[in-house]
This record gives sequence, structure tokens and C-alpha cells, in this order.
Amino acid sequence: MTISELQTAIQDLVQQLTAEAPGVDVRTKYLGKKGLFNQLARVLPSLAPEDRKTAGQLINEVRTQLEATVLEREKTVGASTNWVDVTMPGKKPAVGHVHPISQAMAEITRIFEKVGFTRVRYPEVDWDWYVFESLNMPPDHPARDEWETFFVDVPDTTKPVEYDANNPRKRHPSLVGGKMVLTTHTSNGQVREMERLNSTPPIRMINIARCYRRQQDATHTQMFHQFEGLVVDKGITIQHLKGTLDYFAREFYGPGTKSRIRPFHFQFTEPSFEVDFSCHICMGTGKVGENKCKFCKSGWHEVGGAGMVHPNVLKAGGIDPEEYTGFAFGWGVERTYTLKPGLHIDDIRLLYSGDMRFLEQF
Repeated sequence: MTISELQTAIQDLVQQLTAEAPGVDVRTKYLGKKGLFNQLARVLPSLAPEDRKTAGQLINEVRTQLEATVLEREKTVGASTNWVDVTMPGKKPAVGHVHPISQAMAEITRIFEKVGFTRVRYPEVDWDWYVFESLNMPPDHPARDEWETFFVDVPDTTKPVEYDANNPRKRHPSLVGGKMVLTTHTSNGQVREMERLNSTPPIRMINIARCYRRQQDATHTQMFHQFEGLVVDKGITIQHLKGTLDYFAREFYGPGTKSRIRPFHFQFTEPSFEVDFSCHICMGTGKVGENKCKFCKSGWHEVGGAGMVHPNVLKAGGIDPEEYTGFAFGWGVERTYTLKPGLHIDDIRLLYSGDMRFLEQF
């Protein structure tokens, strides 16, 4: 090939690019590894030595011209026809997921529904009577102190607790009153559930809701979630409570997880217990190799409280404690969730930080 023939080939190549129809991938066809430009450039070694310098300059110039034409064509075609190259890999849209605490609440609900519990929901802003007094907490009880509880700034409408004369088990709704608070626990749903069922057991309730306390540190947040279990029927004993705890431990933390209960005091249960689950890291031994388990230090970790429903609470719900007994338990969802194997979350405030780097891990 001579210089004259090369110039003619270059002119034909440029004209061919200009005449290409929309939709053709001209970048690949002309500038790709096996494109027409590279095929043309391969003629350089076949030229006479004295023509190669001139030919090299022509080849460089045409490459610059082709790149500019291709770029301009892509802009023009894309803007005028909204052309899309369907052969290009697609861009995956950003897809979110359910918040880890919402995932935990759904899992807890499924676990208890399998054994006959009904998921309910009760107010998160409620009367002092439901949150405290109906749960056997007198006015001077420490849990009602303003340093622990968020009180709502509304007029105090305290009235005597009276009952419908035609139905001694049912308190008259118009007489509910007193101070209003942000619920400090989900136990306000206990008496409400008794009322909903007209004080007629059996009751098998699971209540999951937001709670509020004036605490904020690595293990507490001012807003958190609890799940409350309540069972009331004839012949309910501590054995039923312990069996339910063992069942939940196995389902939520995995086979082999055990529960234990330790004597404690809660105003609305008698007897009352603290609930511990065996550690999933050391398998309840308290040791990892020759060293003490740093996570639990004893083989157990505490999750929450439980106990047999206090007779006064049953009475507040219109149920005869001489005929019926029951058990209740209430634990923080965040606390329970962060103890799952493999998470090792040492500050529950991270769950509400809004930090996508943290949340995207779940």
C-alpha cells in the first residue's frame, strides 16, 4: 500500500463512520481491539521505510478524529433518540432491607405464634393507671419517679377506679384517667388484654411495642422495644413458664441453648425471676480454651425478667386469682437481638445511629 492508497482508505473509513445508522456500537466497531482502525493500522509494516513516518502521522491523526467523532455521536444519539445499548451490563438499583430490629420482632412473633400466642398491640402513650397502678405499683414506687419516666404534659384527670355495676369485671371506660406517660414497659398491655377478652381466660398474648425511659448509654436508649408475654389459665405453674423460656432460647439462639431463672423482685409478679440464657460463645462453660469467656464471664447472660402474675394484677383485670393463675415475661428486643451468635454488638445505640455502613451489614 502506498501513502496515496492509505489516505484514500482513511477517507473511506471516516465517511463510513459518519454514515453509520443509530443503534450501531461504533466505539467497538471502529476503536475496539478488533475494530476497523486497528485493521488499518496493521498496514504500516508493509509500507516502504521512507513512507512509514508520514503514514504514522496520518494514522495518529485519524485515530484522534475517529475518537472525537465517536464521542460526539454518542452524545448526539443519546440525547436525541434516548438510545440505550441493551448489550451493556445493567446498573443494579440501590435496594434497602428491613431494619435489623424489625427483623428481630418478626422472628420473635413467628416463634411464639407457633405455640399459640396471639400478637397484640397496645398504646405507647397510656394512663398511669395501666402502666403502674394496675400492675401493683403504689404512687411512691421508684419506677414512677420523674427521673425514670417521661410524663406527658396534660391535665391530671385522676378519678376513683370504679366498675360497671352491671358487669363487675369491667371497669367503666369513662373513669380511666390520671397522669399520662410514655410507657416504660409493655406490661401496660396485661390488664388491657384481660379487659379485651372480658376477663375470661385462657389468655396467650405476645405484645411488642416501643418503650421509653430516661436512660442513655451503651446498653440503654431512651426509646427501645420490648416484647411481653402473658399466659393466664387454670393450673398455670412455673413449669409452664420455664418450658416456654427453654423453647424460645432454642428457637431464637439455636439448638442446645438453655435458660435458667434466678429469684428476683418485680412488683407485678410473685414469685419473680431474672432470666438468663446460656452463652452461645462458650456454650455455657464460661471458658474459651483456657481463658474465661470475655462475653459472659460465667457461661450465662441475662436477658430480662419473668414471673407468675401477681394476684393483684389479675384482680385489676377482673380475673379471680383463686381460680386462675398465669405467668408473664418481658425483655428488650435490642438486648435479646444483640446477644445472637456472631453479632458482638457492644453498643445498642448503633442500631439507631442511621449509619449506613453499620446497617448495611444486616
